Amino acid sequence: MSHDEFDDVEGYKKIDRYNLKSIDTIASNYKTILKEMGEDSSREGLLKTPERVAKSLQFLTHGYDLDPEKILKDAMFKEDYKQMVIVKDIEVYSMCEHHLLPFFGKAHVAYIPNGCIVGLSKIPRVVDAFARRLQVQERLTVEIRDCIEETLKPLGVAVVIECSHLCMQMRGIQKQNSVTTTSAFTGEFLKDTTRKEFISLIGTKLH
Repeated sequence: MSHDEFDDVEGYKKIDRYNLKSIDTIASNYKTILKEMGEDSSREGLLKTPERVAKSLQFLTHGYDLDPEKILKDAMFKEDYKQMVIVKDIEVYSMCEHHLLPFFGKAHVAYIPNGCIVGLSKIPRVVDAFARRLQVQERLTVEIRDCIEETLKPLGVAVVIECSHLCMQMRGIQKQNSVTTTSAFTGEFLKDTTRKEFISLIGTKLH
């Protein structure tokens, strides 16, 4: 069962869908958490906080309801193009599964077609489908690579992700300017020259 919430601002209609049963369960638990923190969940500022957090968590983890492979298959086209295709600077927002704190940054994804290309918007959608789950950056990088590799069967796939982690910046070691970079390659990108071309292109501002 789902509930739709409408927010109509200057002609823009936002629709959020939630599982009401899950919202109630998560909200109830957050009331307990607030109490254990020494807060009063009945005071004005916190009255709707448990429900808001429950809805926020459902949105931040809606990737569990998405099928990344299907996203790609819905926009695959035969094309005799065998040069590098790069979609770079894809915004990434995810949740660290260790502390339930956000990590965010950019993903750069490339593949070399082997008789088949995919609609360009589908690459960021695949990134989102995996990122909007409880994650670690290392696994996220590999999952994106493997999905593209297994679905498109290209000559090679390259994925580089650069993120800042609030679990390092807000707590723990508290290093504010640290950035974590992960990479994963297959096929032609395992070759030094191809990989260097990819790294050079994602670091170049062409626009």
